[in-house]
Formats: sequence, C-alpha cells, structure tokens
Amino acid sequence: MNSALFVVVLITGITLVAAALWIAGLISPRSFNPQKGEAYECGIPTRGESWMQFKVGYYLFAILFLMFDVETVFLFPWAVILRDMGVAGLISILFFMTVLILGLVYAWKKGALEWK
Repeated sequence: MNSALFVVVLITGITLVAAALWIAGLISPRSFNPQKGEAYECGIPTRGESWMQFKVGYYLFAILFLMFDVETVFLFPWAVILRDMGVAGLISILFFMTVLILGLVYAWKKGALEWK
C-alpha cells in the first residue's frame, strides 16, 4: 500500500511540474533581442577583459560571513528547546560559541576583517 501511494504521489508531482512548465512556456512573452544575451553589471556595458583577479580578502570576508550565518542557523533551534536540554545543552552551546569566538578573534588578529 505504501509503495502504491508513493508511486501515485510521484507521478502526480511530475505531472504537475510538467504541466506548469508547459503552461509557462505557452503564455510567456517572447522577445528575441541581441542585448539580452550580453553580460552586464549594474546596467553598464563591460569594457575589456571580464575575467580578473580579486583580492583574497573578499573571499575571506565572505567565508567569515557564511561561518557566522551558519552559526545563527544552529543557534535558533537550540534556543527553541533550551529548557528541555538542561545543563548539558547549555555547556555544549557555550563550547560551540567559544570555538566561534576564538575563530573570530583569530581572524581579527590576522587582519581578515580590514579592507586595505
């Protein structure tokens, strides 16, 4: 019974997605303009070579941002069930925060947060 239900749900999902794509293709406006194929940034046409090196600082800053963004993703569920976890949960999240703060201090000392 479960496998039959799975097949029905799978076929229904595939059919609905295919129908949505087909209807979107039918009613979407069509305009073939050569400008649509050009790459641009901020509406300004590119000049010269578009492949260029960026400073490593941009990547380090992005990685640090992602690290602390992921931290908030982990902190929210923890905050929701804090009372149920007890002291063990508090100690584990304090350890997690300590590791992240040490990482931030290390990046700060190395100058990864400075725009030079």
